Amino acid sequence: MPTHRKLTASSPWIEVTTTKADWQAADPQLLRSMFAQTLLIRTFEEYVLELAGQGLIHGPAHSSIGQEGGAVGSILPLTSQDFVNGSHRGHHQFLAKALGHVAPDGIDPQQPVAPAVREVLSRSLAEICGLSRGFCRGRGGSMHLQWKEAGAMGTNAIVGGGVPQAAGFAWSAKQAGTDAVSVTYFGDGAVNIGSVLETLNLAAAWRLPVCFFIENNRYAVSTHVDEVTAEPRLSARGLGFNIPSWRVDGMDPLAVHLAMTEAVAHMRAGAGPTVVEAEVYRYFHQNGPFPGSAFGYRSKAEEQEWRERDPLAQLAERLVARRILSPQDVEACTEQAKQLMAAIGDEILESDPNGKPGQRRIKPDEWPDPAFRDVGVRGDLSEFTGARTADRDTFTGATTQRKFIDVVAEVMRRRMDTDPSVVVLGEDVHRLKGGTNGATRGLAETHPDRVLGTPISENAFTGLAGGIALDGRYVPVVELMYADFMWVAADQIFNQIGKARHMFGGDSDVPLVLRSKVAMGTGYGSQHSMDPAGIFATAPGWRIVAPSTPFDYVGLMNSALRCKDPVVVIEHVDLYGTVGEAPVDDFDYCLPVGKAAVRRTGRDITVLSYLAMTGYVLDAVEQLGDVDAEVIDLRWLDRASIDWDTIGASIRKTNNVLIAEQGPIGTSYGSWLADEIQRRFFDWLDQPVQRVTGAEASPSISKVLERAAIARTAEVVDRLQNVTGR
Repeated sequence: MPTHRKLTASSPWIEVTTTKADWQAADPQLLRSMFAQTLLIRTFEEYVLELAGQGLIHGPAHSSIGQEGGAVGSILPLTSQDFVNGSHRGHHQFLAKALGHVAPDGIDPQQPVAPAVREVLSRSLAEICGLSRGFCRGRGGSMHLQWKEAGAMGTNAIVGGGVPQAAGFAWSAKQAGTDAVSVTYFGDGAVNIGSVLETLNLAAAWRLPVCFFIENNRYAVSTHVDEVTAEPRLSARGLGFNIPSWRVDGMDPLAVHLAMTEAVAHMRAGAGPTVVEAEVYRYFHQNGPFPGSAFGYRSKAEEQEWRERDPLAQLAERLVARRILSPQDVEACTEQAKQLMAAIGDEILESDPNGKPGQRRIKPDEWPDPAFRDVGVRGDLSEFTGARTADRDTFTGATTQRKFIDVVAEVMRRRMDTDPSVVVLGEDVHRLKGGTNGATRGLAETHPDRVLGTPISENAFTGLAGGIALDGRYVPVVELMYADFMWVAADQIFNQIGKARHMFGGDSDVPLVLRSKVAMGTGYGSQHSMDPAGIFATAPGWRIVAPSTPFDYVGLMNSALRCKDPVVVIEHVDLYGTVGEAPVDDFDYCLPVGKAAVRRTGRDITVLSYLAMTGYVLDAVEQLGDVDAEVIDLRWLDRASIDWDTIGASIRKTNNVLIAEQGPIGTSYGSWLADEIQRRFFDWLDQPVQRVTGAEASPSISKVLERAAIARTAEVVDRLQNVTGR
């Protein structure tokens, strides 16, 4: 018979409850401040729902009424140097962190509200209403609230989407040698999201000071937690990753505070991440001013049962029982809070001259200027003021023939040697003598604390890098082994990193470099071959560079690392083994942002290309001999960085355009470029813009089928002959 030995979890799992003695022993100032914050947040949320009921909130109003105790109790142990981020239902967490920042010694509910506290409430309400005085200038609304100065790093409308970023804030704090911690708030609906589970694992493996705070309100919209998991005690998730976990009644603010104080002490001591699960209850539906029972998925009896445990009422009762406040004091504080919110509302509202009697509207001058629409999609490149730029015709250093992949590693070594803020992370970047292609050769040996080999969890480590970038102290360089893997991390790349600057008001720098390679022609098949340029070009926020020579790679990577926007650096396996002109020892120049390179001058036709396809185009022109083509290597591919001056000058000379790329026609970069060219230069074109692309299908592993699916020299030759009639 086999022997059975019962196993136990390596980390503790603790349930924290309070007693009357705990309430009696609690510092009166703590209880007064806890009551004041909870009252202000509750009154704020009730006012938001009032406006929503009047049709004055455009978009959702995800109220946190009933859940305030979890936010207030957990954030009071934090300082302004600590970080929080949250979910779409994050008003209470944002307000608690912001109020703690402007009133670090607590708020006295019996004193007049301080101007800084009033300002927090005013700007928060304005943001939820979509107004220019809001924290994000009206762009964030109810779901995207950020005030980095207070350590409130952003609430998030993607379920679980902000969790990886919180690990990035924690990594930055730890790397900088501080004892700051990061707290990420999410609900029961996010617990089973892949990015959350990936981040739990990564945070534990790297012992990051991040708290995974689960607000278990039992309903993901209308789906009960018991329907979607066999273990509804959600803090049990921590045990599988060896993370100490606490479970607490979230309707009891003091219990949350005590549990969180223990968790924060654990993290500040350098012992790694924590999980805190607070059982809370949202009194209203997912969105708007109606209870869940109005939609049939909850009973009125259930709602009443939870309301009897109301955190605000509990605090008031305890304060009265200890004679810290009288019942009359509680009433006076409540009335003061209501008058405050009414006065704040009067600042942004007025009678609607076209409405019914008593109907109000937003004051017209409170709205953002429509011209602000696109401001802050990306930065203004002021970071390049004073930068040393050079191109091949202006470079004065010594050059030699060098292998492309060697230059990739060399420029990264130079930047890491001279800039302590650069950090490299990705799968196997610290092993195999430079990763899978040698791009990080020697970096782990010289900078072991800044070359981070990650688990296979693209969502987690890409999002973690996004958090590092938003923190701003470090510049992450993320390597995704193949470009196809970007779609595993698509939420972090497109919904988070690419949108962050604009979504939070236009001022949040996101200095991040994402490296990956195109592997068409290597036999790696449909899931390891794609060219991502066409999709990135349609996604706002990203800059795109595509180097085709070793010299260009140095300058483009330096520009990418200097840039305060996220930059994707697309590489090509076909180029890694090629040899070309490169600097001998000068690796400090930048190639100007938005500058293309004319690789060959001509008068018959303008050929636009990038990456390895540029070389195939040049080969094709040489083979034909009688086609005088002007070949332009685009280098910068994003909409804001296209070199229209160089392209336009060439088109006015040749009156014909051919765009040549390797990849499938469906995700083609040239499709949007052709459309833009025809809009800009229609009067100079003798015929429609022509294109060379791969086939519809992604490349197959079969050598014959793969070659049939991609474009190279032969396809360019054929198209040039067809277009020019030669």
